Amino acid sequence: MRKGFIVQLCFPILFVLSSELYLKMEHGSITDQRSSTFSLLDEDHTLANSVRFTLNQDPRVEFCGYSIPHPSENRVNIRVQTTGDPAKDVLKDALQNLMVTCQHVRGTFDKAVADYKARPPMEMDADGQN
Repeated sequence: MRKGFIVQLCFPILFVLSSELYLKMEHGSITDQRSSTFSLLDEDHTLANSVRFTLNQDPRVEFCGYSIPHPSENRVNIRVQTTGDPAKDVLKDALQNLMVTCQHVRGTFDKAVADYKARPPMEMDADGQN
């Protein structure tokens, strides 16, 4: 049985309505919750780089980086060090911000597709010109 905490994450860029992102706190100090390493299981660079980018935009983040321990492992380690807030809370906020961003991209994309489909078809000449 895997231990950790589960975060519900909708990742619309992958065109998934909802999924579970499994996070496991790997390393960290009970006395200093400002520094922690989290493992994202069954994930790769696609999500890890997005999370890293979102975390680095937060002024509470002092350091953030990720690594993949081995290419054959579907696991990403994300290291978060903050200026004062618990790293777990900052990561949770970053995941929420990433979810909002992805929902905005999905909405913009869906609207563009609907607008395109609503346009009248283009008429073509016999030689293929408009």
